[in-house]
Amino acid sequence: MSAIHEPGLMGDTAWVLLAKAAGAVAGSAVSLAYMLPKGKQEAAIRFAVGIICGLVFGGAAGVKIAEELAIDGNLGKAELMLMGSAAASVAAWSALGIFNRFTERMKAMPLPELIPEPQERKIRDEG
Repeated sequence: MSAIHEPGLMGDTAWVLLAKAAGAVAGSAVSLAYMLPKGKQEAAIRFAVGIICGLVFGGAAGVKIAEELAIDGNLGKAELMLMGSAAASVAAWSALGIFNRFTERMKAMPLPELIPEPQERKIRDEG
């Protein structure tokens, strides 16, 4: 048995948190790679949001993915957290990236006239 799995060195909770953090970082890195940011600030914000979404939603996402694929009995807790947090992190930027591109296109399009401009009233000369 390796020293990593010695009792008391790192508990089960610590492994789950480590796996969740690793998955969140990996998911954020992948999302930055497939949709390149425009600058350093955008990259930092996207990376941070990916990590936060991976940490927050990683557990639920991992359980749901494992249930849908019918592999929930074959994976350990740490594997579920790693898979779920990476998926949640990538999904956060996939959805936000699609929304961002949609809004950029909408900015370029002219708006239809929803409210017509008031017409000038013609004043009759009654003479």
